[in-house]
Amino acid sequence: MMDSGMYGTYGSVWGLFLNIVLILIIVWVSVTLLNRSSLVGSGNNERLARVEKDVEDIKQMVADIKEKLDEI
Repeated sequence: MMDSGMYGTYGSVWGLFLNIVLILIIVWVSVTLLNRSSLVGSGNNERLARVEKDVEDIKQMVADIKEKLDEI
């Protein structure tokens, strides 16, 4: 009756190690599935392209404004 507490997974170093390994596997599978999701992959590339285009447009606008200020 005294040894009944040793049957849990935290009763030994191996049980703790097993729990840590299981948690790491679950986290790894979750991250892998999220990265392979078509919503994340395609949307991110399209957003990046739009941001790059917007940055170029803003750079051009700033250059135009600078030229106009230099003329004044």
